[in-house]
Amino acid sequence: MRSSVKQIVILGSGFAALTAIRELRKRGVQDEITVVSPSNELVYLPSLIWLPSGKRQADDLRVPLAAFFHRQRVRWHPGSVRQVLDGGRRIATDHGELTSDYLVIATGGRYLRKLPGIEHAIIPCEGITAAEAVRDRLRAMDGGHIAIGFASNPREPGAVRGGPMFEFLFGIDTLLRRQGRRDRFELVFFNPSKAPGQRLGASAVEKVLNRMRKLGIATHLGHKPVRFEAGKVVTEGGELGADLILFMPGLTGPAWLDGSELPLSEGGFVACDETCRARGLARVFVAGDAGSYPGPDWMAKQAHQADLQAAAVARNIAAELGGKPARHGFRTELTCIIDTLDSGMLVYRSKSLNFTLPRTRALHWAKQRFETRYLNQYR
Repeated sequence: MRSSVKQIVILGSGFAALTAIRELRKRGVQDEITVVSPSNELVYLPSLIWLPSGKRQADDLRVPLAAFFHRQRVRWHPGSVRQVLDGGRRIATDHGELTSDYLVIATGGRYLRKLPGIEHAIIPCEGITAAEAVRDRLRAMDGGHIAIGFASNPREPGAVRGGPMFEFLFGIDTLLRRQGRRDRFELVFFNPSKAPGQRLGASAVEKVLNRMRKLGIATHLGHKPVRFEAGKVVTEGGELGADLILFMPGLTGPAWLDGSELPLSEGGFVACDETCRARGLARVFVAGDAGSYPGPDWMAKQAHQADLQAAAVARNIAAELGGKPARHGFRTELTCIIDTLDSGMLVYRSKSLNFTLPRTRALHWAKQRFETRYLNQYR
């Protein structure tokens, strides 16, 4: 039986971090857990798509975590990570240093903002402020051109989050139709791939593109964006007029990795093995968008996958604390409902299955129901 209490430090307070906490306690881990994050609240990013329409307000998506931390016997260290040193045993923050026996990196990634003129675009999934900016711009427009697109990290093509951009696109179309002013707007979807969203599977891509055609949404596909300017998107295949640009760049790792002693992937993430362990380091694990993991090329950067990785991390830490080998891998699975504000299409993909369910109102309601159940764990 262990005689000393171990210090488990979790960086971040998003989906992966909170799942790791729940799973550790569920598995009987009684050691001390400290969470490092600038804010002790969860922002439910999947529902940002509903802010422009007013279906959700900012406070609907914010969940204070003080009560959850208290229930789970977690200490919150308010601060931002600056460096991880000494093989993960020392963590420097802007509010002091901590030491760890086990480190879980779950700070998420960041968007690549290198495209010239990126300031002319809104990156709607950056948070509540960005999604509210989309709402306010739409309200102020009498008509015009709206361009919506996404891209990936050229050094790590899997580091892309395209699904929400389909949802913003279809949600804006539905909103404008409800308001009786869709005919005053031109919507265009742009992407460097001729088949955007390939990680969803060929059937889903075909359904999404067919839906765009049916709704009169123009497409500009197969041309890499070159830059943004006021009023236009410039690509290698021509220019698009754009009074409003919504763009999701590819992802890379958090900025603090640059000064840390951690193994990095080509795309700038923490390089991990199949057990979510940082390569070459003992008792350092990663879950969610901060990591680069072995797996199929369709593996998604999404909250569901982050939860699955966090569960594996908790199992491995619990195993090591119990004197057993930490050999647990994570399940690779893509599950999403592409919402259109009044209906939704389900896409599922695993190593053995890939299917889509047609667009129905029931799936729109199911997405809302899932939001409620998920957030109730932390309220």
